[in-house]
Amino acid sequence: MKIIQTVIVKQILTENSKSSLLESFQQKQQQLKKELEQLKFELKKFDKSVKQNKVTINNQYHKEMTNREEKMKLLDFQISQIHMLPLGSELKEKEVQALVEVSPGDNWNEIMQAKTIIVKEGIIQEIR
Repeated sequence: MKIIQTVIVKQILTENSKSSLLESFQQKQQQLKKELEQLKFELKKFDKSVKQNKVTINNQYHKEMTNREEKMKLLDFQISQIHMLPLGSELKEKEVQALVEVSPGDNWNEIMQAKTIIVKEGIIQEIR
């Protein structure tokens, strides 16, 4: 019988992976800034044109803007953490699903232990 199990994929921090992570975080920040500016523009445009139900829609815009600002703060924090991490650190990148073969007589506790795949520069280094 086969079961599905969650496997954690960790990335070893190298100069290349560090720079690509920082670049991806900065791209996400730029995208959020563009979205925030677009929301501000739409809010101003909306304020001038609509007279009724203004408060509700105004609150929605502010909620969306606050959401983007919080995401930007989180990205700032992640960037600062990446700068502080030493090379060789293991970062959790994602979780994937794997099929695991189980049969009578297998040690259930051993099968259910969390499995981890260690990746360095896109190449699997170790499976734990």
